[in-house]
Amino acid sequence: MSTALLPSQNNLPYHPLHLNQGPDHLEQGDIGRSGYGPISHSSLQSSSSMCFRTEHRTIKHRPAPYSVVYRQERNQGPIYNGNISGGVNLYMSGGDGVILQYLKEHAATGAMHDSDERFPPPLCHPGTREAVIYRILDWYGYQKRPGKPIMWVYAPAGYGKTAVAGTVAEKLEEKLIELDFNLLGATFFFWRTSAERNSPARFIITLTYQLFVSVPELAPHIENAIKRDPMILSKALEVQLRKLIIGPFKALGDTKHMPNRLIIVDGLDECINSDQESRVEKRYAEDQERVQIRILDLVHTLATHSFPLSFLVLSRPETWIKQYMESRKFEGLVEFVNLYEVGDNMNDVEKFVREELSRLGVDDEDLVKGLVRRAGGHMLYASTVIRHIDDPYCNPRNRLQSLLTNSPSSNHDLTRSTHFSSLYELYRQILQSCPEENSKTMIEVLGELLSQRGLPYSLRLDEAVTILDRLSGRDLGSGMRALRGLHSVIHLDNARVRALPEGLFVHSSFVEFLRNPHLSLNFTIPPGKTLKRLVSGCLDCMSSIILSSNAPDELHVQYAVVHWPWLWEAWSTQIMPAIFNSHQPRAIPPEWLEMCQRLLSVDLVACFVLALTQSPWSLEDHTDVPSGMAKNGPGHFLVAGFGNDTYHSEPLAQQAVLHITTSYTAAIIHQLKSGQIDGYWWSGSFNEAVSCYLDEVVDICKEEPDDDWSHDPVVLALKTLLCESPVDFACLQESEIDPPRRYWYNRFFDYICSGNV
Repeated sequence: MSTALLPSQNNLPYHPLHLNQGPDHLEQGDIGRSGYGPISHSSLQSSSSMCFRTEHRTIKHRPAPYSVVYRQERNQGPIYNGNISGGVNLYMSGGDGVILQYLKEHAATGAMHDSDERFPPPLCHPGTREAVIYRILDWYGYQKRPGKPIMWVYAPAGYGKTAVAGTVAEKLEEKLIELDFNLLGATFFFWRTSAERNSPARFIITLTYQLFVSVPELAPHIENAIKRDPMILSKALEVQLRKLIIGPFKALGDTKHMPNRLIIVDGLDECINSDQESRVEKRYAEDQERVQIRILDLVHTLATHSFPLSFLVLSRPETWIKQYMESRKFEGLVEFVNLYEVGDNMNDVEKFVREELSRLGVDDEDLVKGLVRRAGGHMLYASTVIRHIDDPYCNPRNRLQSLLTNSPSSNHDLTRSTHFSSLYELYRQILQSCPEENSKTMIEVLGELLSQRGLPYSLRLDEAVTILDRLSGRDLGSGMRALRGLHSVIHLDNARVRALPEGLFVHSSFVEFLRNPHLSLNFTIPPGKTLKRLVSGCLDCMSSIILSSNAPDELHVQYAVVHWPWLWEAWSTQIMPAIFNSHQPRAIPPEWLEMCQRLLSVDLVACFVLALTQSPWSLEDHTDVPSGMAKNGPGHFLVAGFGNDTYHSEPLAQQAVLHITTSYTAAIIHQLKSGQIDGYWWSGSFNEAVSCYLDEVVDICKEEPDDDWSHDPVVLALKTLLCESPVDFACLQESEIDPPRRYWYNRFFDYICSGNV
């Protein structure tokens, strides 16, 4: 049953209005059979020139939610959002129905919140996102206007911004019958892949069309503006705004007592000014950054007038949007809401996951917790998984178990999933939004961040990327410029590198996407090439270090001397995959041999001394010494993946390993003789180095301590330290050591103290 609100008293003759086809399976002929006859209406001068009805619709045999259907005067039926087609009818004497139809033919009807193009619209799962929804509703007031007319809700991709916008719109429309007017002034949902929703060309026209309906007092003034200038819809957006919205509002005079309407602009970052935009002058065919700023300028112009309008803008926190919103121009106008921080994303996702898995008959608590943990508060990921396992031809429990157990690279079912393909396509679109001239650098920096371990926790992301710029030979600042468009997938604002690589990214699925060439396609990260570039940069930095020189204070040099072994080990493994059962020597790539030649020219004693004593990384940030640092043979990190036969067949590899082991031993002895083993920024690394060295001595002996220990140069240096500086010896003895090494470490020091070396 539907209810009609009939505020009009007078009956005037109707003029037929040609309509485009409405929703699927609802042709023009169906409108006459819909049970709606002519309805009474008021004159244009009345305070309410439109009538409203709620109607339960069925689209393609699917039940659709109750929605507001607009009826116009002199029209035989409701207007539904249909495809724009046909030419422009400039005959304007038919009344406001013709004007409304004229606007409709030029509006992006699919961008409206209740359009059939968006059916079913994304909405928040019941009981979720309540904190942010009520935050928005508390800010907006139709009786008392908010202190700041614009609210910007921002969050990375996949955190439900569009669902929040849709839910707010739905809640406001629920008040229609109760209040006898519509709180929702207009909506525009940008969408990257829609020709009419990914450009600003129809933005003002679409808002005008909806304001014509939701604010009936504006209708005659909008009609007059169009009659005075029938070509207004083909003019610049700023001209359209001035004549179609600002002018009509000013014509109303005092609007202080009018109810406040909300205009929702969702997905601002999806406005990319596509090639299909032809309605705007050529000079407005800007790149996405400029065109999104242009939309904000239009919103700003409206917000600075004292009209009964408030604006809810939702987008990803792209750098240019954030900087503009925080600029002096918008000072005092914007309420900022970080959706990522408001409310409890983890609990919202858990509620959704529990209810959906219960619906699917999956009641295994381990699977529930596993999916919640994997989603990490990322609602898009959780909903994608639910759609993936909700398959009538598959067992939901088994499919979820497979997804949580297997890595994406080995899960072929996942890589072929049509549901996950939309998530990966989203990631590709985000990466494609990077300007072409920065694309190569963007891939380089992403690869370098994924390959990292050991960057100090205290560094900001921009400082860390500066280190990578220096090592990779890029212009300083180019790395961060290449990342500036990736706010939706990387925590760029005040980011720290505490949990590289995964902790830097908004969701682990983006990391999985980058590492899987079947998913990332032309955005695949080449790990071997990335690691080689970093190793080469480290050797360049180390080539100028000598033992007698002052310790350099450049962060990239300090990083290089500490972390080149791990980068080399990872690179060596990439280019020489381990074949442990191979009995034949394999050819060593020329690039590896060339890098060895460069390594042999480096003063590694000086580099190891700097790494063990002068690095600014805090103790809690340090990582273990690479395996086999002081031990000759194929187990050394330098020849990771080579195998015995390959190692013994290449003299240059053996020479390079010997260079490292002797230099490392000499660096430890140098520090023990200097007596300076405490008080350094990272003195803990030296303690750990001594521990690892002694541990490898045990491996070499393969027996409990015997007389052979007395010949080891480091053991002899420790005995000398005990005699000459017992305080330093005690400090070294009592230092914190990883539990696996603690036993042998204590045995060594006990024997040294007892004089039985």
